[in-house]
Amino acid sequence: MIILFNKPFQVLSQFTTDSDKAVLADYIDVPGVYCAGRLDYDSEGLLVLTDDGRLQQRIANPAHGKQKGYWVQVEGEPREEQLAALREGVVLRDGKTRPARVERIASPRVWSRTPPIRERKNIPTSWLQLVISEGRNRQVRRMTAHVGCPTLRLIRYRVGDWLLDDIPVGHYIRG
Repeated sequence: MIILFNKPFQVLSQFTTDSDKAVLADYIDVPGVYCAGRLDYDSEGLLVLTDDGRLQQRIANPAHGKQKGYWVQVEGEPREEQLAALREGVVLRDGKTRPARVERIASPRVWSRTPPIRERKNIPTSWLQLVISEGRNRQVRRMTAHVGCPTLRLIRYRVGDWLLDDIPVGHYIRG
């Protein structure tokens, strides 16, 4: 079984917690499924869950090279050399990233976020579409910060062939 969930902002990618933070169990009432990869607390979008351990491993393990696509709202307007650095891979504390596919895009059609991102009157924001084939902890955020364009909002729209499509935020479908 596969579940495709549109994870809201500030929800943990786990079913239980000792804190008062929202978790998957607050949204998903399907027993026996587990995350195939995670999204951090501050990220939104597509989360794939399954009851198949082998499939979970093929999706989550970077050795399998499963591509993940993100819409990334960044601070500033990235210059071509900043985008080129992402395309070549950047050196982070835990090593060099694999090359990313990245391009500037118009603002995607997405839901409003609560709370909204911080706005600065004299600093513009831009949207990027970024595709990676690994999934290190907070990798996209660290990559954009490394090139001088901090991430303000991060939405995963694709994992392999699965797409977020029109799944409402906080809802899931069986894939």
